[in-house]
Amino acid sequence: MGSFYVENFGCRATQADGAAIERQFAERGLNRSASAKSAKIVVLNTCTVTAAADQDARAAIRRIHRENPDCQIIVTGCYAQRAPQEIAALPGVSDVIGNSHKHVLADLAIRPAAAKAYRGTNSAESNARTFVPVSELFASSTENRELGTENSIFVSDIFAHTELLAAPVFDAANERTRPNLKVQDGCDNRCSFCIIPSVRGHSRSLKLDQVIREVNGLVEAGYREVVISGINLGRWGRDLAIVDRHSMIACGTGASQETATKDQLAFVDLIHTILNKTSLEKLRISSVEPMDWSDQLIRLVAESPRIAKHAHVPMQSGSDRVLRLMHRKYRPWHYREKVLKIRQAMPTAAIGADVMVGFPGETDADFEQTRGMVEELPFTYLHVFTYSARPGTAAAAMANQVPVQIARERNRVLRELASEKKLSFMKSFIGRSVDAITLNVSNEESTEALTDNYLKVRIEGECPSNQWICPQITGVRDGALQGRLPARLA
Repeated sequence: MGSFYVENFGCRATQADGAAIERQFAERGLNRSASAKSAKIVVLNTCTVTAAADQDARAAIRRIHRENPDCQIIVTGCYAQRAPQEIAALPGVSDVIGNSHKHVLADLAIRPAAAKAYRGTNSAESNARTFVPVSELFASSTENRELGTENSIFVSDIFAHTELLAAPVFDAANERTRPNLKVQDGCDNRCSFCIIPSVRGHSRSLKLDQVIREVNGLVEAGYREVVISGINLGRWGRDLAIVDRHSMIACGTGASQETATKDQLAFVDLIHTILNKTSLEKLRISSVEPMDWSDQLIRLVAESPRIAKHAHVPMQSGSDRVLRLMHRKYRPWHYREKVLKIRQAMPTAAIGADVMVGFPGETDADFEQTRGMVEELPFTYLHVFTYSARPGTAAAAMANQVPVQIARERNRVLRELASEKKLSFMKSFIGRSVDAITLNVSNEESTEALTDNYLKVRIEGECPSNQWICPQITGVRDGALQGRLPARLA
């Protein structure tokens, strides 16, 4: 039936969506091509969190159209949801399929009859299945699509969207060790700088039994560490009612008392259930907002040897004034309290944060408060972003946009500070032994591994991938720990 290739841009959630799209095509009998150059269908799964992300997608469309002019280019993802007409106007684009229709992308791509069913009808049954057909917004007949004279656009109201794509995604370098499973999508927060709720919709959770099935499937396939992720991961379960309270209470101690008195699931219930209903050796939790790091969650992560000692806690700013302008739901003192609780519970944990510079109206004093908080708190790494105005967000219309050269300088200052803190953290492990899992990157001289607390370590000699090891750290070089195994294990 042909071949396909999916190219992903942006965050882990987008990569997870891409994995689910690959699964759709594979289930319909198509083969995955080794590259976009040789594929009949090329899917670009886009991000739109910054202007640079949009630019990267447009550049990829032009490149693929130049290198493989006969392929069918399908653009999906957040950029496609936000600006479908803009993308459809680009040469080479065959179809624009937003996040609203991503769950049926393969059918729309390879089956004209399916495409027709999803367009040009006002029936209640169709609207129930696909919400508002884009044909009601942009005239584009099925006949035009089949003749290739006009692009097809499949985008509808994302806030009516209830589907959640779920498939584990594998980093190319670590594909045999650390799959990533998206268990939550969408966001009900309304941060003034963020376009993501508008392109991903309301927060929605992968059902508990489906999460357990996916994790158990990965364990049976031999994976030893799984990363769970989401757009707003800590909100998992808020949209799921407890339909079987007794089975939830039986899932493990710690969750039972709280679960017995509430009507919705919480993120900590998910973690308890994974620990009790699977034999997964190591669970790693990706980014969780500060207000969702409850005392119960901190205690569970700290006490369980099967949960990686790693906390990513988005901060964005250390200025109370800027956080209010951002519409963030915490204040600097709340954030400081959470991070210090995490450090007290887990003295050697990796603690990371997202920090934004150059938000509209950010003064030198505001930035100094952010810099001071970064310097004060026990971060081991940072993701530093320069503010990018997104059309349709409240922040894009704010006065006092920060000049780009000032924002870039603030970015540089925080990145240098973060590098110093990370180096200091890494050096603290010299002479100590650490738990790590070997990655799929090795040669005769060395093997890369990832520690429980999220540090890259290069081990002397070649080791099989997907193995737990306990190397002794001998030094730090080129941004990684250097280590060797005991003689009996080397």
